[in-house]
This record gives sequence, structure tokens and C-alpha cells, in this order.
Amino acid sequence: MYVLIGGAGLIGQQLARQVLDQGHTVAVIDQDPQVCKMVRDRLGAMAFEGSAVNTDILLEAGICRADAVAAVLRQDALNLALVTLACHYGVSRIISRISQQDFIEPMRLAGAHHIISTVDLVVSTMVNAIECPQVESMLHFEQGQIEVFKLTLDSQSPVIGRSVAAIAQDRNFPSSSLIIGYQSHPQADLVIPSGNTVLEANATVLLATKPGLVQSLVNFLMPSLFSPLQPAGVLHQ
Repeated sequence: MYVLIGGAGLIGQQLARQVLDQGHTVAVIDQDPQVCKMVRDRLGAMAFEGSAVNTDILLEAGICRADAVAAVLRQDALNLALVTLACHYGVSRIISRISQQDFIEPMRLAGAHHIISTVDLVVSTMVNAIECPQVESMLHFEQGQIEVFKLTLDSQSPVIGRSVAAIAQDRNFPSSSLIIGYQSHPQADLVIPSGNTVLEANATVLLATKPGLVQSLVNFLMPSLFSPLQPAGVLHQ
């Protein structure tokens, strides 16, 4: 896959590094000649000096053969322009970051397939770290309409020894929530559980739920973490 990245700031460089690690071909466009040299020397990616919204530079960088374009420029307006141009040149997968919510709908209209709000992502991650420190990781989909996270069950969890079907039918199990992945121990593969899958102590579950239900879902699975004897706002680590 040929991936073209507009912008070689911190996000652009990290994105380029990870996409390269996945075995894809990567090219970046940035106006800073020193940054372009660093991308070539340190990352081993192609780098084109100039504006990522200049059609001559885009054509030189091979946008017509790109399988994906990622717009990670510093300004939303420039990312919008790059998304529009990528759509014009027929790129089949267009991803853009935004800082301001006002750009979500224009990005969609311009042809972006995936829009990632960096501000929302950082804030949501920090809020979840404050409210649910036991949650290992959190992903947000459809502009935060669905949240997916991992949780390791301790031996005191009331769901240990119960099947996925029985848990889902429990009236205290938050509605609009699903157990979508199960890993019995750290060395085991993550699998899609069936209704008959029985949860074990120290296993990891992957859960999907609606915004605002994360805390309730964690409370249901791990009530021992929220002992009423603890002072308000204090969690034992």
C-alpha cells in the first residue's frame, strides 16, 4: 500500500514510522527542508519539500497512485484543502485530523472517510484515565458514539465463572453494551467469545458500549474497585 502523508510534524512522523513498520510504502510532504531530510535519513520514507495543498507537489509525490492519504497538517483549513484534492484525484482512503469541531461536516462533504479530532481524543483519554484508571485502553468510534475498551478481571469480579450469555441477560448489565473480545491469559490469542464462553479470573475482556456507560460497565464487572468504605474520590491502587 502506498500512503501519502501531508504534514511531517510530531503526528505525521509517528504515523509514518508506524505505517512503515507495517510494511507499507510511505511518502510525506512538508515545507520544512530539514524535517524532510530527517524523515528520509531517520525513517527511510520518501519526503517531498513543499506545500501539501500544491497540486504540482501532490502530483510529484504520486497522489494519483496513492492508496491512502492522511491529512495531518497544523491547520484544519489546510487539511480540508488536502482532503478535497485527494478526493479529486480519486484516492480511495482519506483520513484527516481536526482541531475544531466546526470542520467535521465540511470534512465529510469534502470526502474524508475517517475524521479524527485530536482535541476530543486527548480530552476523552484524560477523562477516562481520571475516572476509570483500571481501563487499559480506550478507542472512540463514530465521533465518540461508541467506545471500546479493555479490562482485566480480577479474582473478585462477580462475573468470574459466568457465561457471556448469562452476563448479557443480567438486568444490571448496562444496556447497549457488548463483550466483543476475550483473552483468557496474556499469552493467549484475543478471540470473539460465544454465548457459552465462561469468563475466568485474570482474563482480559474487550467491551463496546455507549458514551457515559463506561463507568457503569466497569462497576458491574469490577465492583471491588469502588468500595463504599473508601473516601469519595479515592481509589486504592
